[in-house]
Amino acid sequence: MNFCDEDIEADDKIVAEEGERELYEHFRFVADKGQSLLRVDKFLVARLESSSRNRVQQAAEAGCILVNGKPVKSNYRVKPLDVVSVVMDRPRYEFEIIPQDIPLDVVYEDDAVLVVNKPAGLVVHPGHGNYSGTLVNALAYYFRNTPNYDVNDPRLGLVHRIDKDTSGLLVIAKTPEAKTNLGLQFFHKTTQRKYVALVWGLMEHDEGTITGNIGRSLKDRLQMTVFPDGDQGKHAVTHYKTLERLGYVSIVECKLETGRTHQIRVHMKYIGHTLFNDERYGGDQILKGTTFSKYKQFVQNCFDICPRQALHAKTLGFKHPITGEEMFFDSPIPQDMTQLFDKWRNYTANREI
Repeated sequence: MNFCDEDIEADDKIVAEEGERELYEHFRFVADKGQSLLRVDKFLVARLESSSRNRVQQAAEAGCILVNGKPVKSNYRVKPLDVVSVVMDRPRYEFEIIPQDIPLDVVYEDDAVLVVNKPAGLVVHPGHGNYSGTLVNALAYYFRNTPNYDVNDPRLGLVHRIDKDTSGLLVIAKTPEAKTNLGLQFFHKTTQRKYVALVWGLMEHDEGTITGNIGRSLKDRLQMTVFPDGDQGKHAVTHYKTLERLGYVSIVECKLETGRTHQIRVHMKYIGHTLFNDERYGGDQILKGTTFSKYKQFVQNCFDICPRQALHAKTLGFKHPITGEEMFFDSPIPQDMTQLFDKWRNYTANREI
């Protein structure tokens, strides 16, 4: 059985978090008052249609079976009124994951890990509104002849994620041991992740640190926001370095200390430097510059060149989960962003700002 066989709305999303992973609740059961002591794997097999005990046990080993909000092993005995939840690090899918021949830019691969360079526009996980054409569908096809890789096994697969319209590097675990090890590296913040972005406005400082809890916006459920008082959301830290100032925009490098949803996009907006052409956070409007019609047309041409938020996950570093070797990967800035940078360079070189 695939636990991820039903649609889910965004508001039903995050119920728990292990390290950097957001978990999505797929099923919830409340044991009745007369429930006799029963192993949780047997409890769930009896309630999940077409499930197998092996699949439930795999989910438990991966920390995806919660009782009263805490992960349990498959031998946990369910008691009266226990709340038993099945959670995964991806939304529930409407259909089984179908292998699709979607090209993958493989940067590195061995028996334990796969590193890919994701293009902008490719959704990472199937979910509400995106049930095919995703990176997970591509992985299902890529590993179709690999007997030990099951795309539905929560102990394998993506360890972290990036947004649909963000390009860049991702690591996939090919074994349970690799996923556990890499997950701990992300949790303990020992990985190295640097992004390059174009943001609105001239950065005041050459470098700095943005600290502020990030949580879902109370005004717009599709947006995340910063809660500066720290009473809501989750702790988030982004370090930035200004690489280039180009009149009304700046090229910046962002280093993640934590990995929250939309972290760079939210933190940069919080300090007044929204990502260029970030539609969700208002970066698709002219936020800096003049009111001249030629300038407006110039910016529109820039939007057309890079029709997404100008953000690229450029570098990724971690210790190999089996050998302990330091691994470091660097990906080229994609063509749409390099053309965007060059267009702003030419603009500022030929005009007095």
